[in-house]
Amino acid sequence: MKKIMMIGYGAMAKEVLARLPQGVVPGWIVARDAHHAAIAEAYGDRVPALTDPAQCDGRPDLVLECASQQAVAEFGEAVVQRGWTLAVISTGALADAALQLRIQQACQRHHGRLWVLSGAIAGMDGLASAREGGLESVTYQASKSPASWRGSLAEKLIDLDAVSETRVFFDGTAREAARLFPANANVAATIALHGVGMDATRVRLQVDPHTRHNSHQLRVSGRFGEFQMQLSGNPLAGNPKTSTLAALSAVQACRRLVDGGC
Repeated sequence: MKKIMMIGYGAMAKEVLARLPQGVVPGWIVARDAHHAAIAEAYGDRVPALTDPAQCDGRPDLVLECASQQAVAEFGEAVVQRGWTLAVISTGALADAALQLRIQQACQRHHGRLWVLSGAIAGMDGLASAREGGLESVTYQASKSPASWRGSLAEKLIDLDAVSETRVFFDGTAREAARLFPANANVAATIALHGVGMDATRVRLQVDPHTRHNSHQLRVSGRFGEFQMQLSGNPLAGNPKTSTLAALSAVQACRRLVDGGC
């Protein structure tokens, strides 16, 4: 039986925990104190609720972050310093170049591993393969409903209540997008990490009042040729800022533990 440590206990973490494949169980859940009572109610004494991974009394087969960029910044380096494998969904945290470097160096020194999950996007294997031959252009566009952008900087850039047609409100780099929209632009960071990097990846963010989907469009060109990809995903029921596919990518990471893919 494989044991994971879950970092987070929000909508995505609960979705992943409910879908864990056979042969994988939660061993520890790292969450704020406010969630500990709910964790105890759900799992009893079987799954300790922690406030820090350092409180773990064992060795998880995988540490799965389904919380936030802040959680990656707070715990990521310490997790891989223990020689553990860390799977990250909030990839926008790695837009902090210093943090990314510290985690990479800790992996090398302490034999830890960092998995950058594909999250709400597809085709990352092809993008990473194309990078080996030389990429010339990577452009990503995200389109979401007004509800999906609420609580973000978008509210200051555009009137989400009055918008009546599709409007672009951000055009910049993946690094800028990940920093300015931490709950919405992890896909931009994921694409950048698999492709030409944070500063060379172009990102456009737009609001579409006529959709209930989270749509992603990727255009890539290089020496290999070119490809375009469009994905229209359903938002997670408990959090419209997040795509269901993002949670499923975390589930698939857990499946790798029992299918021998790691």
